[in-house]
Amino acid sequence: MSLPPILTRTEQVIEFAAQLSSYQVIAVDLEADSMHNYQEKVCLLQFSTPETTVLIDPLVGADLSSLQPVLANPQIRKIFHAADYDIRCLARDFDIEINGLFDTMISSQFLGEARFGLADVLRNHFSVELDKQYQRADWSKRPLPEAMIRYAAEDTSHLHELVEILEAQLIEKGRLEWVQEEFALMEKVRFVVRQGGMFLRFKGAGTLGRRQLAVLESLLHWRDAEAQRRDYPLYKVFGSKELLELARLMPKELSQMSNVPGMSPRLVDRYGKKLMHAISFALDLPEAELPTYPRRERREKDPQVEKRVIRLKEWRTQVAAELELDPGVLINNALLEELACKHPKQEQDLAGIDLLKNWQRKVLGEGILRTLN
Repeated sequence: MSLPPILTRTEQVIEFAAQLSSYQVIAVDLEADSMHNYQEKVCLLQFSTPETTVLIDPLVGADLSSLQPVLANPQIRKIFHAADYDIRCLARDFDIEINGLFDTMISSQFLGEARFGLADVLRNHFSVELDKQYQRADWSKRPLPEAMIRYAAEDTSHLHELVEILEAQLIEKGRLEWVQEEFALMEKVRFVVRQGGMFLRFKGAGTLGRRQLAVLESLLHWRDAEAQRRDYPLYKVFGSKELLELARLMPKELSQMSNVPGMSPRLVDRYGKKLMHAISFALDLPEAELPTYPRRERREKDPQVEKRVIRLKEWRTQVAAELELDPGVLINNALLEELACKHPKQEQDLAGIDLLKNWQRKVLGEGILRTLN
């Protein structure tokens, strides 16, 4: 197979966008560098029409705004596999929104396929073997090796044929309307910029006291600055487990650092003084300036609600088995808990359940009410 063309200039993208606008269906994918750089970014876009595959390299500086109307046009179907991350990245990096989505991973899940990664789906339907070694490759490096270019093209080149198979199966099972609602919700996803201290987004921070939180926050700011300086992802600068242990133990001298789990002599030698500086800053903070971890008010457990959750889970297991679906795909635990708390008594009450989707209300509503009442 010959290598697909790679567009690098704005005028090439404009011309290609005009070509895409004439198609009813296009397949789309992207590659990013989240495992290799401080600020992840889209490094490559792949487009497949029924006839050909074309790659776009956004790192050279081409303006991609001409793609916006094509990708936002709901009359042109866009095939993705696992669109969640891609939709978020396209909106963040290029202000591109996706309408007319068809997600082959969601479709595979709603058809009851146990393994729904792209490699598994293509192997199952076409006996195609994707080379997984490039899933975590550094896509920001240039020039791209031929093997990575071929891998990128392979990601979208089979999606047109795959959609025909999956859509026919969804229609046969009466589930096309289900996934269409899921697609419409997926089109709206975006990255959310969270405000407040860094510790609020750090796993394990809730187990720390206020002074320990201050130490953790200081250490997180140090790691973030170091990652920016070196253009590394955070985990490559310093591990989160080690940061949490440093915050928990709050060593007051460099000699005590070797007692911290995970702190090898190499880490102490390389970062010890900088870490101690960050820790000392937090240890010197006045009590009034120490951060507080926000805690939700603990609700007393309602035995009746707990019983309803158990009944709903038993019912879900039975229905999922009948439909040959994963129970979590059919209805997730958060929704079961909301149903158990609000305890709808009749059909019109289901409209007040925020997490309940239309297809779930139609397909599962009667069973939910019967189980609860």
